[in-house]
Amino acid sequence: MAWCVYTNETPSSPDVGISMNPKKWNRKKWLLFGLAAALVLVPPHALKADATDEIVRLAALMEWRPGTIVADIGAGDGSYSFAAAERVGASGRIFATEIDKKKLKELRAEVKKRNLQNVTVIESAEAETRLPAACCDAIFLRRVYHHLTKPVEFDANLIRSLKPGGRLAIIDFPPRPDLDPVEGVPANRGGHGIPQKLVIDELTAAGFQVEKIVADWPGDSYCILFLRK
Repeated sequence: MAWCVYTNETPSSPDVGISMNPKKWNRKKWLLFGLAAALVLVPPHALKADATDEIVRLAALMEWRPGTIVADIGAGDGSYSFAAAERVGASGRIFATEIDKKKLKELRAEVKKRNLQNVTVIESAEAETRLPAACCDAIFLRRVYHHLTKPVEFDANLIRSLKPGGRLAIIDFPPRPDLDPVEGVPANRGGHGIPQKLVIDELTAAGFQVEKIVADWPGDSYCILFLRK
C-alpha cells in the first residue's frame, strides 16, 4: 500500500519527501494522520453491523410482531436468530436453518445453553429449506443467497415455506473482486456476491413480487423485500 502524506514542513533532504521528526509535529497533525490511516486500512465492508440493531431494522421493514413466525436461512452462529427470537417473543417462533454439520452442532448447543424455547434448529439441504409447508410469516437470508448452488429449486422451496402474503428479505451484496469466487454457484453471478437485478429476476420467476428495495443496508449490502402473492 502506497502512502502519501502532505504537510507544510520543509523536506529534510532531497531523498525524503517529508520530515517525520516528531518534534515538528503537533498533536493535531498526529491525530489527523491516525484518522487517515484508520480510514485507509479499514474498508467499509469490514465494519460489521451489530446483529441486534440490524434485526430491529429488519423487523420494522418486514412488520414483525409478537407471535410472528420467522425463518433465518443459513443461520451460522445464530446471532441473528437469537436477536430475532427476542423481537417475536415467546408467542413467536424462529426456525434457524443451517447446512454445515459443525455449525449445526454448535447452534443446537447454544440454543440449549440459552434455553430458547422459541427457536427451532433445522438442517437444510442444497436445494431445500426443509421447513414445513406454509409455516412462516417471514423468511430472511442474510448474505446467503449468493451461496445457493441450486437457486431455482431453493426459491421454489422458499415460496412453499411462506404463508400467503408472507414476506421474504434477501440481504446480500454486489460481486466483489477482493473475494474468492463461490464454488458450485451459477456462472452468471459475476464473482463473490450477486447483483440486485439477478436476485429480482430469479425470485420473481419463482412467483414472488418485489415490495421494496433498500440500497443502503449495513455492511455495503442491499436488502430486497419480496411478497408471496
